[in-house]
Amino acid sequence: MVKIVFVSHDGSDRTELDVKAGGSVMEAAVANNIDGIVADCGGSMVCGTCHAFVSSEWFAKLPEQSEMEICLLEFVPEPQDNGRLCCQLEVSEAIDGIVLQLPAQQR
Repeated sequence: MVKIVFVSHDGSDRTELDVKAGGSVMEAAVANNIDGIVADCGGSMVCGTCHAFVSSEWFAKLPEQSEMEICLLEFVPEPQDNGRLCCQLEVSEAIDGIVLQLPAQQR
C-alpha cells in the first residue's frame, strides 16, 4: 500500500490514505472523497481542479511535468512553483508518504 497525505489549505485537516499502487493520485482522492480535489475533467488534464502543492523534497522526486501540465498550472487560482496536477501523479511506491497541501480553492 502507498501512503498519501492530504492537508487542507489552512493545515487544520490532515487525511492519510493507504491505497494500492496503480491509477492516479487524483483517482485515489476522488474515491476517498478528499475535500479540495474537484477533478471536474476526470483526469483529462484540461481543468486544473485537482492541483495541489508539493514540498520541495517531494517535488524533486516526482516525474518531470509535461509542457501541458505546466501551462495549465499557470491558470489555477494562486499558482505556485510547487504545484502539480494530481491526475498526472501515478500512485506508486516511489511516492509512498507524499504530503500534498490542498489549495484554498480549485476554481
